[in-house]
Amino acid sequence: MNTKIDLHTHSTASDGTLTPDALVARAAAAAVAVLALTDHDTVEGLDQAAAAARAQGVAFVPGVEVSVTWSERTIHVVGLCIDPADAALRTALAGILEYRDWRAVEIGRRLADKGIAGAYEGAKGLSNGRLIGRTHFARFLVTQGHAPDERAVFKHFLVNGKPGHVPGAWATLEQAVTWIRAAGGQAVIAHPARYKLTRTKLLKLLGEFKELGGVGLEVVCGSHSRDDALHFARHAREQRLLASAGSDFHGPQLALSSQPWIDLGRLPDLPEGCTPIWQDWPVVRAIVAAGGRAVVATG
Repeated sequence: MNTKIDLHTHSTASDGTLTPDALVARAAAAAVAVLALTDHDTVEGLDQAAAAARAQGVAFVPGVEVSVTWSERTIHVVGLCIDPADAALRTALAGILEYRDWRAVEIGRRLADKGIAGAYEGAKGLSNGRLIGRTHFARFLVTQGHAPDERAVFKHFLVNGKPGHVPGAWATLEQAVTWIRAAGGQAVIAHPARYKLTRTKLLKLLGEFKELGGVGLEVVCGSHSRDDALHFARHAREQRLLASAGSDFHGPQLALSSQPWIDLGRLPDLPEGCTPIWQDWPVVRAIVAAGGRAVVATG
């Protein structure tokens, strides 16, 4: 029996469209055996997801996705197996959320200056009211007919040089890795293909990440092609980083062209030669002992 493992998902605690318990229910229905909830810059949904996972018979991994500014660009670092109650981590994330609040207001102001009124209020109405991200603005602009899908919103409104772009001022790479490690977790660079780094820049990032205590690279991801997975599998092997896999699921797919993730339970296998980040996790060892094997399987 193949064991389906998904270590990168989002709920309404950040910019996903399913509540934490609904996310777990969907994962269980898709036969996902090991699930991590990794909301952006918050641990708010972890308790609810953990309770739902116990009820659904899904092995749950508490996580978070920390926003980082590195070399004048935004990257994301996933923390897996963290302690959600860690005081230092919670304080650090609270600081990031304060910046997110300011950024959301500023995005709304900049869009209003370009003739798009009510964007902040609209985005807030599509969020949980506590964490308002660019994805919420994208959904609002699509509903208002300003773009056909979320990808188009980012391309024409929310990236560098566009009306609603606000440069990120996130945690440093050192801070993110330190917070995750102090909370007992393992730090993983998320969806590396999305950063479009040159080989020199990528090697610099991976080298700094390892020196700081980072241990993983997301090789298989909802936004990665097969060639991407093979490419980053090679880097993981060469840099002696553990390989992670996650859908980056934000919600049920309604328009495949507009969403850079795939559905729960549909991740392809890790390429051969990778060392899975979960290889020594007791929860996975228990599943293997019960008859499964720790690979990421196709749905």
